[in-house]
Amino acid sequence: MRRRAPTLEDVAREAGVSRATVSRVVNGIRNVDPEIQELVRRAIERTGYAPNRAARSLVTRRAETVALVVSGAGDTTDAGQNAFATRVFADPFFGRVVGGIVGFLRPRSMHPVLMFAESAAAREEVLTYLRQGRADGALVVSTHADDPLPALLADARLPAVLFARPSRPVPLSYVDLAHRDGARLAAEHLLARGCRRLATVSGPLDVPASQERLAGFRDTLARHGHPRVPVAEGGFTLDSGIAAMADLLERHPDTDGVFAANDLMAQGACQVLRERGRRVPDDVAVVGFDDSSIAVTCHPRLTTVRQPVEDMAAEMARLLDEHIHGVRTDATSVVFAPELVVRESA
Repeated sequence: MRRRAPTLEDVAREAGVSRATVSRVVNGIRNVDPEIQELVRRAIERTGYAPNRAARSLVTRRAETVALVVSGAGDTTDAGQNAFATRVFADPFFGRVVGGIVGFLRPRSMHPVLMFAESAAAREEVLTYLRQGRADGALVVSTHADDPLPALLADARLPAVLFARPSRPVPLSYVDLAHRDGARLAAEHLLARGCRRLATVSGPLDVPASQERLAGFRDTLARHGHPRVPVAEGGFTLDSGIAAMADLLERHPDTDGVFAANDLMAQGACQVLRERGRRVPDDVAVVGFDDSSIAVTCHPRLTTVRQPVEDMAAEMARLLDEHIHGVRTDATSVVFAPELVVRESA
């Protein structure tokens, strides 16, 4: 005989509380004493009760999902869209963002839905998805400075939080890093090693984070008597790091210290230096940025500026949760501090 599924009444009996109290806990209503909440949660575990998600959504008017939107401006052809998705999944940075978001959402029985928004049609699809209530809000990771999605979300008054300060002011909450401080740490470390002919592989210079990292590196070196810093612009990819390092060596063969604006480009720089017979760090010291998984698999292992991506992503999800539940109504910003992680490359 098939066993009857546990009900709210079963949980209420087990916990010694009313059915209405169990319903409030299950539906995430916040005016329940924490001790009672814990009592009900334990009763749920013992009985094996599983809420009916469809019924719960009718009560709470929430989907219990959030849209994780990777947004940018790219090729609208099928090939271009596929290439955009491929680039996203190839970057370890994105995996760290997902890890931080899921770590916050799962204990709250919420789940992310991955969406791409690299074209006007895709952006409209995201807006429609949210307007229809199929997700309670959006966590947005933009890959392009001219991304129009943040403004569209703000104009539609849809709950959304951004990873990184937008290039144009919009009334949305965001999390970010003190990028200039991170670049300062890299510059001071290279100078302390005795490097005097320094150069940098920047990120795309239309991206605010890239601009901040370049400015921080230049400003710090200027304060130490280095008025001019050779720059080669990269695209946050391995190949762009390879091309940028080759360009720097062509123009400045006596370079003895390099700051790359992310670990992928730093890896590319190390590869070129090895191929040109330059020892890292003996001949040329290299510092990256992010402290991604690449930093420990690169040869040699990268000295890098740590960006606490998982913590930043979790904070982004926390802010969105506050906006969804009306705890926070005004936009805010949370800026994290970077940290230098010293390994073998510098």
